[in-house]
Amino acid sequence: MPENTWLVVGLGNPGAQYAGNRHNVGQMVVDELAARLGVTFKSHKTPSRVAEGFLRPGGPKLVIAKPNSYMNTSGGPVSALIKYYSLPVDRLVVVHDELDIPFDTVRLKQGGGHGGHNGLRDIQKATDSGAFTRVRVGIGRPPGRQDAADFVLKDFSGTERQALPNLLSDAADAVEAIVADGLVAAQQRFHSPA
Repeated sequence: MPENTWLVVGLGNPGAQYAGNRHNVGQMVVDELAARLGVTFKSHKTPSRVAEGFLRPGGPKLVIAKPNSYMNTSGGPVSALIKYYSLPVDRLVVVHDELDIPFDTVRLKQGGGHGGHNGLRDIQKATDSGAFTRVRVGIGRPPGRQDAADFVLKDFSGTERQALPNLLSDAADAVEAIVADGLVAAQQRFHSPA
């Protein structure tokens, strides 16, 4: 593997019935990233679909992956990818939905807990580390008394769908910024008030 290789994993659930769910926004972001690099997802020796490309000629290599597992069992595929590509956990970027951030907002962090997110919990358990970078894509809290588990498994609303392309683009920009410029520079760019 080239020295400057990054594993970027978009979390979600497999299958067409989940494709538009809020919980699948991580996979939507990596689809955007793969489209930008002109690469397509293919079956892989690990239980994931993988697309590989370079951020720019001679630049960092991105291994972009979508686990074939359900969200709550993302750890096995992610751990298998890390082993397959012989990457340290600090070269892992996980893109996921985040209830605690308003819709249409992207936040970046390295390390920390799982905040009740079962996909992150399983990755931490499988890799024995929480020291990976997260691109947290805000989906907001459910309205009224709607259960969070039901909310994340619903498709984005009509109003949200209008803003979704910009959100996916911002999150893909954030992944590129982390890889190209480092986490601190990326945080300064994406966390500063617009």
